[in-house]
Amino acid sequence: MRADAQRVVVTGMGAVSAFGLGVPALWAGLSEGRCAIAPLRHERAAEMRVRVAAQVPEDYTPEPHFSREVLPQLDRVAQFALLAAGEAIAQSGLRFEPGGSAERTGCIVGTAVGGENTQDEQSRRLYAENAQRLHPLTIIRAMTNAAASQISMRHGLHGPSFVVASACASSNHAIAQAVQLIRAGVMDVALAGGSEASLSYGAMRAWEAMRVLADDTCRPFSANRKGLVLGEGAAMFVLESLEHAQRRGATVLGEIAGVGMSSDAGDIVAPDMAGAASAMRTALADAGMEPAQVDYVNAHGTATLANDINEVRAIAQVFGAHARQVAVSSTKSMHGHALGASGALELVAVLRAMAESRVPPTINMDSLDPQCEGVDHVLGSARAMPVTAALSNSFAFGGLNAVLVLRSA
Repeated sequence: MRADAQRVVVTGMGAVSAFGLGVPALWAGLSEGRCAIAPLRHERAAEMRVRVAAQVPEDYTPEPHFSREVLPQLDRVAQFALLAAGEAIAQSGLRFEPGGSAERTGCIVGTAVGGENTQDEQSRRLYAENAQRLHPLTIIRAMTNAAASQISMRHGLHGPSFVVASACASSNHAIAQAVQLIRAGVMDVALAGGSEASLSYGAMRAWEAMRVLADDTCRPFSANRKGLVLGEGAAMFVLESLEHAQRRGATVLGEIAGVGMSSDAGDIVAPDMAGAASAMRTALADAGMEPAQVDYVNAHGTATLANDINEVRAIAQVFGAHARQVAVSSTKSMHGHALGASGALELVAVLRAMAESRVPPTINMDSLDPQCEGVDHVLGSARAMPVTAALSNSFAFGGLNAVLVLRSA
């Protein structure tokens, strides 16, 4: 980070997850080591080989949250993003005034897929039912930028607003972009995070075909892990320059001290340790921190064979002797792999871990894979410990890596 660059802090956060609506529901589940992975709720679940997922609870209905005029425009992915953004803004205490703060507030959302439920539903109508007309708002609901556009319209944000789509690194890339724009003085405030709702029949069958899904549960770093478990949800954050937050007397939840991004430029699915390590080193350098200052790493930890081993080796390479002292866990074992929203959900976990001095665990472990040794895994239940600095890792198909460094308030 340039010496004259603005420091960027978090002053609000919101979430929708398989634990329910809101950050308190998400953090309660993670800190208690509960698993939100359950039998798949889908009308065609019986036709699938994989019948588990981490879904937003069944009692969620959009009608109480959105007006009759707006709801027809909203795919499930935009609904989640709007709910998370609303919670984050409420916590921040911000009000966006036309001609004032709204002009320098933007919105950057990460999503790997976008309006998948709309795409799947309308494609079924077109090809299976031979429908002659599709829903007139199909494009509006399905377009990838819908979540960012809906948030900016709902709250009157006139700054830069767009979507970042980089598979499972989308949230961290979106947050990194927001940090850079605030540092550069382009805007003072950003709504940034990620949203995903892609548990459609077509998407589930496509993931099945890749043979990377577990059919029981998610066991990161475990010797008998079978693969990832898909999830859904959203998390959004209010980011501000420190100067802006101090000027209005805001409560600071934490600082995004560094961001690091890299590309493996190799295989489309097989991760490269050098790329992951490069992103971590870059993020630490950007924060002006040494590896020994980090207390916790929220791992990408998908429970796929290649990713888990690759990530542990990358952490060991970057942290050296400190690797055996830094706490490491994967919360995907509880909230599932929400693709483009995963990094945002995991950032909630990091910020709450800092606030409560309590690191959430990796659960579902039977026995540690010997190839995943070399770091201090937090297994089974949360660990009480001070967390003053942490890394949050996201590594995506296509070899796209994005790492955030968090520092406590």
